[in-house]
Amino acid sequence: MDVTTGKRAADTAVDAYHAHGTTAERWARGQLFFEAREYTTAARVLVSVAEDAPEQLAPRLLLARAYYHSAQLSRAEAELRAVLERWPVEDYAHLVLGRTLERLGRADEARPHLRMAAAMAGEFPL
Repeated sequence: MDVTTGKRAADTAVDAYHAHGTTAERWARGQLFFEAREYTTAARVLVSVAEDAPEQLAPRLLLARAYYHSAQLSRAEAELRAVLERWPVEDYAHLVLGRTLERLGRADEARPHLRMAAAMAGEFPL
């Protein structure tokens, strides 16, 4: 067996672990990995939860945060935009999208989302 075949087999086994269990079990496992600051692993678990329950906001937001914290910023941006498409008044999603865009060096795009999040949270400038 060559190295790439062995790596693919290992990746398949890891993916099977992340997808194991009911949606509720995977949700709980994803939360545990997130709380342990194992953000990449949390994202691997949570992606299947978000796919199984696209109508649920919490797993999608936690997935976006896991992407953000593991520096998978393009994925975080895509997930947050999908969240905001479905829940446009989700202030926390606006905040994290703004922070994500800032980290991507796109401050002009970030500004409206950060303002929206602040306004929705009742934080008005004096």
